[in-house]
Amino acid sequence: MRLVVFDLDGTITRRDTLLPFVLGFLQRRPWRLPRLLLVVPALVRFLLKQADHGQLKSSLIKATLRGCTRTEVADWTARFVPRLLRHGLFADAQQRISAHRRREDRLILMSAGTDLYVPAIAHELGFAQVVCTGVRWNGDRLCGELTTANRRGAEKARCFNVLREQHPGLATVAYGNARSDLDHLRLADEGVLVNGTLRARRDAARAGVKCVAWR
Repeated sequence: MRLVVFDLDGTITRRDTLLPFVLGFLQRRPWRLPRLLLVVPALVRFLLKQADHGQLKSSLIKATLRGCTRTEVADWTARFVPRLLRHGLFADAQQRISAHRRREDRLILMSAGTDLYVPAIAHELGFAQVVCTGVRWNGDRLCGELTTANRRGAEKARCFNVLREQHPGLATVAYGNARSDLDHLRLADEGVLVNGTLRARRDAARAGVKCVAWR
């Protein structure tokens, strides 16, 4: 048995998942669409490097989904996830997950995506454990602030080290797609960069991380 950690967006899925999740929710509640304008100030700060990915993520969720009930969000998650699994995954990723499951490896999904939907994806794909970004609720109503650090870059590396401590003695395998994923991929016994950019592949080669192309 090995400890196998998969990233989600761009590694298992073909693209980002948060924005499609939010936009799909808004399409069914068009009166909320103007709330997207409230994200513009945070987007400008992000582009000026005055806000990070986590702050931008929280701003998007607060602007568009704040005040929604747990039932509303859960109902959309129950529609969103099956569609994503049918049409939005790399076939090679699905095959690799299945191969690890046959080996009885311990599968962990570690994503900067939020707990609004990432645990549901993990459950459907047969992952044993999930590490993702938490979002705050106030009772039955969504607030939108993050309850954890955004699981990206150095934070992902910290979480990876925690996972290794939780499973001592297991060899580790990690899959990711972004240059920021190299922070934890280089910590694994076997790090794999999926569909990386040219710059990411160059950095991966220097770090001893394998590069693959998945379709």
